[in-house]
Amino acid sequence: MLRLSFRLSFMFMLLKSSFLFAFSPFSITGNVVNEQGLALENVYIIVNNVKTKTNNLGQFTLNVPINDIYQLKLSKGGYYRALQTFSHFELQQQSAKIADITLVQKADNRIMLAFGGDVMMGRRYYKPYFGDEVLIHPENKLSDSKSIVRYIKPYMSIADYALVNLETQIADMKPAERAPKSVTFFSQPETLAALAWAGVDYVSLGNNHTYDYMDSGLESTLAYLNESALAYSGAGKNQASALKAHKTTVNNTNLAMLGYVGWEGSGNPTQTANSQHGGAAYGSMDNILTSVTKQVTKDYVTIVQYHGSQEYANNPTGVTEQRLKSALDAGASLAIAHHPHVAQGIELYNNKLIAYSMGNFIFDQNFSATQHSLILYVWLDDGKFHRAEIVPLYVKGYKPTPATGMHRYTVMKRLTELSKQRNTLISHSGGHGVIRIDEQANSNHKSNNKTHFAITFAEDEKVTPLYQLPWHQSLKAVMMPNKESRYRLGTNLINGSDFESFATFNSPERGWVFDRLTTKLNNFGASGQRSLGITLQKNIISTFGMQSFKRVYNPSSAMTVKGKFSTNKAVKITFYWQGRKKRQKLFDAFNNGKKHHIETVNLKGQSGWQNIEVNFNSPRVGYKSYRVIAEIQLQNGESSSLNIDDFALIEWQSAYSKNQIPNLYNTLSHQAAYIGVDTHVTAPIIVKF
Repeated sequence: MLRLSFRLSFMFMLLKSSFLFAFSPFSITGNVVNEQGLALENVYIIVNNVKTKTNNLGQFTLNVPINDIYQLKLSKGGYYRALQTFSHFELQQQSAKIADITLVQKADNRIMLAFGGDVMMGRRYYKPYFGDEVLIHPENKLSDSKSIVRYIKPYMSIADYALVNLETQIADMKPAERAPKSVTFFSQPETLAALAWAGVDYVSLGNNHTYDYMDSGLESTLAYLNESALAYSGAGKNQASALKAHKTTVNNTNLAMLGYVGWEGSGNPTQTANSQHGGAAYGSMDNILTSVTKQVTKDYVTIVQYHGSQEYANNPTGVTEQRLKSALDAGASLAIAHHPHVAQGIELYNNKLIAYSMGNFIFDQNFSATQHSLILYVWLDDGKFHRAEIVPLYVKGYKPTPATGMHRYTVMKRLTELSKQRNTLISHSGGHGVIRIDEQANSNHKSNNKTHFAITFAEDEKVTPLYQLPWHQSLKAVMMPNKESRYRLGTNLINGSDFESFATFNSPERGWVFDRLTTKLNNFGASGQRSLGITLQKNIISTFGMQSFKRVYNPSSAMTVKGKFSTNKAVKITFYWQGRKKRQKLFDAFNNGKKHHIETVNLKGQSGWQNIEVNFNSPRVGYKSYRVIAEIQLQNGESSSLNIDDFALIEWQSAYSKNQIPNLYNTLSHQAAYIGVDTHVTAPIIVKF
């Protein structure tokens, strides 16, 4: 009943918001070009049911009703269709001007592939934590499963062929026999129908969850796949069948798809197929080279998918890198990897593409690092790399959605900087990333084109976000307004901090803890159009903060909790960090984990927003993860409301510095999303790219 009441009130709130927006027009402008940068005339563009086409200069203008989300659908005869999705907040920040969007021309023997990462639809899709809404109901499995992929269906459907990693076994009920491992997955058969409905054509089974319920689960998986519209490879009832490629022809191109898992597993039986039992294809160097060479010698354009490296890491292991590069040296055209559950860099290696980790595509992991990923488009001409395009994704409430605003910045900044470490330049088309062979030679020239931005601080601020800065350019210099001031760079460990995407795509955020019956989404904010409003009652403590523990963090880091609050009555806010020890069960940590006091802040009852910034150090040793929460208490009166916006947990990646050239000592410092100063500055900071 609590979930139903929350959902009804929440939907009413969204309808009210849409009603208020509908009468205010918003003008969106942009240009459409071809791959040579020349204007494309008569490109049809549809945005939220408003239609137009480009003029002879490739320009377009659309006047649309204000909405939280705008999705541009672009089409022109002889070109591949394209989609771009933006939030109202991010378009406002760039004066409603969209960067040039490039369309790719169709050509003989050119194919467009779309790749997604790890997929499962079990576990918390049926039994979510914390009273969250159930996403798949037993009596409505097919339509509910389709609802999960609704917002990426348009993106996968425009490709000639779409591929994902199916990291689960398929069964209508939990199989009886279970592999000797701590985490096992199974998903209902409707998962396959939903993937096919969303435009997916093929799934790789070469991963460490293909044999979770051993032979019975594998037999069930293969049986359901054989009845579905999906092709597959990467597993089988013995080693020979597991290493067998799936073959198909797309646009006169003969394709062979191979899937592998990078290790045999320590359990008995192993997770890889052999002469005694079935399982995933073992991606040893010998198996990869033998199976790739077999397909290449038959003139098949060979695509390798590989499951390996370390979970939640920034970069692939040396074993993964060598195996993927060796596969390309043996003649494979393309290598796509997964398993870390976070996105890793992309590399052009001898003019062939390697994606080292696609991250999650459809998954129920509930900590923030795993929720930013991508769809990767790759165009091949007769099997040779032509172009790649990155669609940033945000796995929001376990649903894959187009990433907008701060989520776009987070995905694209990470991929841009990690790929740059591998001498691979990512440029942009609208809000997407682009990789082209001809642009790599110009990377040094491009980096010399300096761009300046002014960063200002409010009167009560020492910390401010950088999400409005260009994700496709690297920070070169920070110029302070006076010689005494110092700065540091940090990353945000909480998703959706500005609440602008809190309720988009019919998928409310699941990363926040708050009382669902006393909290609403406001149509105003400190920095945009959205904030959260909490109703406070006398003598009742309200809790707000991170729902999930931060699984991926750096011990003993300098941290800042930042938020903006407005209230008309005095309120006391006490900030804590709560840890989950290394051997502690999740719910024991939630219910019994010690709350470590950070700071108590007293807010005055007044108009306007009040900024809070409190500092602490992350746990040093003994903890697997931690979270930050705030206990809020009304100080006078019977009731009041507290509005919250821009609530961030910032992990500082460098010490304070006066150097104009930033101290980019580690991988995350290149992905800075916040800047902090040691003393308040009244004049702008100038940053150069």
